[in-house]
Amino acid sequence: MKALPIESTGHSAAVGSRLRNHRLRAHMTIDQLATAAGLTKGFVSRVERDITSPSVDSLVRMCQVLRIDVGAVFAGPADVELVRLADAPHVDLGGEGIEEQLITPTGQRKVQVIRARVAAGGRGEESMYSMDCETEVLHLISGRFRLMVPDRTYELEAGDTVSFPGTEPHTWENPGPEEAVLLWILGS
Repeated sequence: MKALPIESTGHSAAVGSRLRNHRLRAHMTIDQLATAAGLTKGFVSRVERDITSPSVDSLVRMCQVLRIDVGAVFAGPADVELVRLADAPHVDLGGEGIEEQLITPTGQRKVQVIRARVAAGGRGEESMYSMDCETEVLHLISGRFRLMVPDRTYELEAGDTVSFPGTEPHTWENPGPEEAVLLWILGS
C-alpha cells in the first residue's frame, strides 16, 4: 500500500507543546496524565517535547484526560494575528483633540485595544457616557490624564492603570501641557 503524498506546510504542528500547555493549565503532572491515559511517563514526556508523535488513540486518550477537544492541540498560527500600528485603522469614539487607532484585529470581539493620542487640553464629551463592554481598562503610557466618573476624579500619570465597569458613566481630559498617549482596553 502506498502512502498518499503529503506536502509539508513548513509549519510544525507543535502538538506536544500545546498538550503540555493544556496539562499545565489543568494542574497535572506528566505522571498523572500518563497514568490516567494508560501511557508511560517517558512517552508523554517525549510527546510533549515534540520528539515523538502520538498515535491517534494515544492523542485521544490524553485529550480525554485533559478534557479538551482533539482539535485544540492543532489550533495554530491562524489564531495569531499581527496588527502593525502603521496599518491600524483610525476610529472615532468622540471627544476633542484625540486620535484613536484600533490596534487589535477588527474581528476580535472579546477584547479590543485602542491606542489614543490626546493633545494637551483634549477632552471627552461634556456629558458622561458608557461603553458597550463588560470592563474598561485605561493605561497611561505617557503624559497626564484625568478620568472622571460620577463620584470621583482620577488623576493619572505615566504608567498608571485604572479599571472600571464598561457601564460606568465617565468622561476624560488631558490636563497636562503635553500630549498624552494611552491604551483603552475594552473587554467582554
